[in-house]
Amino acid sequence: MRRIFCGIDWAENHHDIALVDQDGDQVAKLRISDDSAGFHALLELLVRHGDSPKAPIPVAIETPRGLLVASLRATGREVYAINPLAAARYRDRSSVSRAKSDAADARVLANILRTDIKTHRRLPADSELGQAVAVLARAHQDAVWDKGQLVNRLRSHLREYYPAALTAFHGSGKLGLDSAHARIMLTAASTPTAAAKLTRSQIRSLLNQAGRLRRSLDDEIEHLREVFRAEQMRLLPMVEQAMGHQTAALLQQLYAACRSGDDLAEATEAAFLSHPDAQIITSLPGLSVMSGARVLAEIGDDRNRFADAKSLKAYAGAAPVTRASGRSHVVVARTVKNRRLASVGYMWAFAALRSPEPRIHYDRRRDTGERHTAALRNLFNKLLGCLYHCLQSRTPYDPECAFAHSLSLAA
Repeated sequence: MRRIFCGIDWAENHHDIALVDQDGDQVAKLRISDDSAGFHALLELLVRHGDSPKAPIPVAIETPRGLLVASLRATGREVYAINPLAAARYRDRSSVSRAKSDAADARVLANILRTDIKTHRRLPADSELGQAVAVLARAHQDAVWDKGQLVNRLRSHLREYYPAALTAFHGSGKLGLDSAHARIMLTAASTPTAAAKLTRSQIRSLLNQAGRLRRSLDDEIEHLREVFRAEQMRLLPMVEQAMGHQTAALLQQLYAACRSGDDLAEATEAAFLSHPDAQIITSLPGLSVMSGARVLAEIGDDRNRFADAKSLKAYAGAAPVTRASGRSHVVVARTVKNRRLASVGYMWAFAALRSPEPRIHYDRRRDTGERHTAALRNLFNKLLGCLYHCLQSRTPYDPECAFAHSLSLAA
């Protein structure tokens, strides 16, 4: 039987479909709408050209998400998300005139599978719960990043007219501008003039509304009162009042960002803890429930997704890249990677330093002359290998097995 390959050029309102056989001849093309009727038309076209549950036609598309991709994955077929940059390079192979059309792009995608299907990674067959954890964990990470941007905007704004607020709530050992105590205080006193008029009882009432402090309440009251009443430069009264209104608006956005982050964190933890991989993932040093959820979100629960631990390490950016040409031989950090997984990996490795075995491994790398960042990346690389082994064998983390070589060298 002829083998058929399908390419889909995705667009907002419609999608162009191209089918090619193993010889590169285009056997069909179609434009479908972005709705249920269009999806059924696509399935009918695939069936007419030999698609069946036992031998589904593989599909190439330039996006890994969306309703069309989700529906194709639900049929059990192999779906390949081709990077648009890679697709552009393949387009130059078939046309040097730089001509471009949606139908031609769909044909290029189909030919990518025909010629190089083994060099591209299909979308993983993650479980429904695994996909739900991925959605929630990524949404929470985005919420944390958005909150950080709002805090930076608020800090920059306060520096222009209200430096006492930064003295009180920004810096090492301070409550932080995103804390409930800082938000309540700045909402009640959005200008230096209003803050200077706060009495001890008013400050006490505001701090109590925000919740319990980790430090002495009386000491914090005296500290805030001293900061707010200290002499400082002021804007003109009407200008200061206008700046206060802008602060109030920024605080409302920060309140919403904090609430959404808390809600997403709660939903993420609940979904992750109900996943069968949660106990194994959190058994590794440095991984909490939230960071473990982020790791699961990026690696998924399809055990056939990565051929070996090396593939996982390359995907995460933990494995270095060797560039050798002639007499030149350079080993550098990997830049093409899953940035979300690399981000949580840095925090994971840093938190793991509180455990003795990872700390010994890190110190040994530092003793060889590696910088802090390189040693942490190497530790992340080591921990990923441990995680891959634990998930494949369905066994919890064992430090004596994972770091046996490092412990023998330390002894």
